[in-house]
Amino acid sequence: MDREWSDSQPIYRQLRDRVVALILDGVLEEGDPLPSVRNVAAEYRINPITVLKSYQQLVDEELVEKKRGLGMYVRTGARDLLMRGEREKFLAEQWPRIHATIRRLGLTLDELLASANGDAEEGR
Repeated sequence: MDREWSDSQPIYRQLRDRVVALILDGVLEEGDPLPSVRNVAAEYRINPITVLKSYQQLVDEELVEKKRGLGMYVRTGARDLLMRGEREKFLAEQWPRIHATIRRLGLTLDELLASANGDAEEGR
């Protein structure tokens, strides 16, 4: 995880978003433990209460479960739940702007696909 924090939103929210990204990217899988509150606080030099608040938000969203005395673990189905939510958010918030730009620039599907294939080949 990135060690830098932005001033644009609270640290607990940024930490929550980083854990979500780890789940979406498959770095944290269903059943995997989250790093301990104490370890995250020490590693990132943030207050343990901030880490706990972030983790509690993940519990409230039913992405993570607490196992008394053992820690917190990624719940079964967490990635699927996140994917559905992120897709809906993308289609509602980002896609309309992207689509409007594509239309404004007169880009064709073939041009977009060719560009995407070129990017994929460069990344190899």
